[in-house]
Amino acid sequence: MIKAVALLSGGLDSRLAIRIMQEQGIEVHAVNYVSCFTTSGSRSRSRHKALMREGREAGGGPSRVFAVKAAAEQLGVPLKAVVISKELIEIVKKPKHGYGRNMNPCIDCRILTFRLAKEYMKDMGASFIITGEVLGQRPMSQRRDAMRLIDREANVEGLVLRPLSARRLSVTVPEREGWVDREKLLSIGGRSRKEQIRLAECYRIRDYPSSAGGCLLTYEGFANKVRDILAHKDADTNDMVLLKVGRHFRLPRGGKAVVGRNEEENRRILNLARVGDIIFRPPENLPAPTALLRDSDSEKEIAITADLCVSHSKLRTEPFIPIECYRYEAPSELRIINSGAMPREKIDALRI
Repeated sequence: MIKAVALLSGGLDSRLAIRIMQEQGIEVHAVNYVSCFTTSGSRSRSRHKALMREGREAGGGPSRVFAVKAAAEQLGVPLKAVVISKELIEIVKKPKHGYGRNMNPCIDCRILTFRLAKEYMKDMGASFIITGEVLGQRPMSQRRDAMRLIDREANVEGLVLRPLSARRLSVTVPEREGWVDREKLLSIGGRSRKEQIRLAECYRIRDYPSSAGGCLLTYEGFANKVRDILAHKDADTNDMVLLKVGRHFRLPRGGKAVVGRNEEENRRILNLARVGDIIFRPPENLPAPTALLRDSDSEKEIAITADLCVSHSKLRTEPFIPIECYRYEAPSELRIINSGAMPREKIDALRI
């Protein structure tokens, strides 16, 4: 039996592509590439935006993992998950083919995943790669010329079959070799989802995530945080993951303050803290957030971060509130800073 590797996002298009191949007797093995920029896969776009505002977006988190696993189980295909955060962060810093509307390096990202998929294809004895891409659906990476560029630079020319749009595209190796019947492939194009939704009903595919983007880099608010951090340092995975938590502020001498919005974020800030960071917490039973100061040991910026804690607490009308402060690597050296709320205009001037 002919084998193929399918890039499975958990969304509808990749599920349909796999089902179409299974109907032609192809043995499909799925691979999912996830990074610190992967969204949770929320069904509703408005719900996704709400999560972003609340700071609870856990890119690559439980709902995305569940969607991909559920899709693989529904389709009856083995699934391999691969984390590509480090590789993708390096691409984001300097993409060869530029960015989309925000900080999304879609073409370079696709080249990376295709190169990795080709390696996996060879390792497990598969003959070609399947994707759920639709010609003209995504403005940057799903144009005809972009698809050709990606295939060429990933060294997979002729090996990538896009079943949903195949009859609009050049004949691929699996079609030419007769492993796949081109006449049974589709010719979907453009941004409309009507045909995919109709096919989902035919195949009884349900509970799939919204198609409204799977990458945080496409969102303006998150992209602004990425631009800011890359302008100040050679960011790593921990830095990028921290961008998804809390309120972010760039301080006068270059330090970064992160202030939690709720109990969950307070815990995540503590979990992401590392050597060199300064932690800020209210004394027990005081309703104020946890905060972190990174890339600074300035006393001025320590005082500002403590003030930001009070400014985002229920105690902001009080003249002074004690905030506990200590270095991550030296929690025993705790000290108390008496802090007060900052004027709104000053907070807004620091906010990223």
